[in-house]
Amino acid sequence: MSDEQISLPYLAVILVISGLIIRYLFFSGPPVRRSTMSTEALLRSREAAVERIQQMFPQAERRSILWDLQRNGGNVQNTTERILTGRLDTPPISFQPPPPPQDRATSGSSATSAMRQPEKPAQPDLIARYDLKSKLGTSGATASDSDEGHGKKAKGWSSDRDERQAALKQRRDDMILAARRRMEAKMAAEKATLGG
Repeated sequence: MSDEQISLPYLAVILVISGLIIRYLFFSGPPVRRSTMSTEALLRSREAAVERIQQMFPQAERRSILWDLQRNGGNVQNTTERILTGRLDTPPISFQPPPPPQDRATSGSSATSAMRQPEKPAQPDLIARYDLKSKLGTSGATASDSDEGHGKKAKGWSSDRDERQAALKQRRDDMILAARRRMEAKMAAEKATLGG
């Protein structure tokens, strides 16, 4: 009979192993995923949800939408259903949502743009950039003659580097001045139609 008895240490090991097996099989739920999203990412996703809902329902207040999203865990579908059925609750007075990101971006960008303006000079127009003011005063007839003459005397690619550069510079200047004349003519035509 003493050969058939189980010793106390063996009994303890068997109980511990069977307890672990039972716990693993019956009492373990789905693995708990910890939220790896930072608070900033959470706020951005919530703001995106608010934007989507406000695009669908512009009459709904941003504060009420945020309150409902916070209550239902960020579920856009549930909030949309509540708005459609008219059951969107007004948030309590103690609920103060963060300001929309546009307000923060606008106030921050105005402060930074005020600091950046002295650093970055404004781009001059092409006439000032390429010093074409002296050529701007020429009449339209001479400009059209030079355009026609340019087409006739286009003799091909020159072998001299300086001639090529001068020809390309002349073509650039002519294109800028022609575009300027077309713009002035268009503006004059618009003034004539509005005034007459």
